[in-house]
Amino acid sequence: MPSLRSPGLRLAGLFSIVASLALGSAVVRAQEVTSPDGQIAVKLSLDDGALSYRVSRAGRTMLEPSPLGLETSLGSFSSGLQAAGHKTTSLSERYTLPHGKVREVDYRANELTARFTTGEGHTLEVIFRVSDRDVAFAYRLVGKEPHQRIVIQGERTGFNLPDAATAFVTWQAKPGDGWMASKPSYEEGYFLDEPVSKKSPTGLGFTFPALFRVANDGWLLVSETGTSSRYAGTRLSDPTADGVYSIAFPEPGENGGLGETTVHAPLPLLTPWRTITVGETLAPIVETTVATDVVKPLYDASHTYVPGRSTWSWLVWQDASMNEADQRTFIDLASTMGYEYILVDALWDTNLGREKLAELVAYAASKKRQRAPLV
Repeated sequence: MPSLRSPGLRLAGLFSIVASLALGSAVVRAQEVTSPDGQIAVKLSLDDGALSYRVSRAGRTMLEPSPLGLETSLGSFSSGLQAAGHKTTSLSERYTLPHGKVREVDYRANELTARFTTGEGHTLEVIFRVSDRDVAFAYRLVGKEPHQRIVIQGERTGFNLPDAATAFVTWQAKPGDGWMASKPSYEEGYFLDEPVSKKSPTGLGFTFPALFRVANDGWLLVSETGTSSRYAGTRLSDPTADGVYSIAFPEPGENGGLGETTVHAPLPLLTPWRTITVGETLAPIVETTVATDVVKPLYDASHTYVPGRSTWSWLVWQDASMNEADQRTFIDLASTMGYEYILVDALWDTNLGREKLAELVAYAASKKRQRAPLV
């Protein structure tokens, strides 16, 4: 998804760049990039025209060799590739988040950009950024002719978990199911510490983020960031028998069947970032800011949004609570608790309507927040 940080709140946008170029090399059999502290390593390999990568932490394998590439209307960007050089870069950026888990972020990473050409003469760049807790990678596609357009029919991008790994994942819902045919959503069941070879009950794979435990070697969180209108939101497919998950595009029935399930875009194109957070414990998973580290804001917010605490009647009284009396009760509760907000949820449009909701807003504005009680 787009970055949440605002350019006006950025402390600095300065990148320090130290580049070592090898663009004239004829063959790149393998390239490695490590985190600044040297603990996380990514190895990118080209074998018989096909790309793969692997991820390790402290010398222990977190992802076994996993495929890379895309299938497109301009030909394959996953097979028949030829190396066309690479470069490595050190990145350093400090920025401020308006809200979230931390305010000040000091992002440092090493970047590998490897360039390849296809048999049709197009260019694929694979970009890896590796920080002390995250691996992020994306593709940049460049056509051999100016103003070319491309249809990306699918990704070969995969995540090959070791056999001993287990999954903590939410499965993808079938499109059109649920309340008002609104699914898929993030309200499905989940696997808890199940083998990575176990398939979803819907046959549609799993939603992001996806958490995995690699036996006693640590934890790994897979997700994506930087998705815009130029690309599709994705998920993980069901795994193969040996635990390889792949990037999957939307199902035809999603969004009521409106729109494409492939990607149509002009070139050059930078895809969203696939992110892999790695740690010996769950601390890096909780602390990561990779969702904003590798992307830039698309626009300035039109308002200043101030986060706060809220009461929520649906959580305890559910649909029956969507009436004026119960909503006033929860407004009073928010005031008593010293909370900033009340969440008015499902059925407000039919049970309350806009005029009654406006009255409730005025009532809430008239209440003064009291001191939150000690517990």
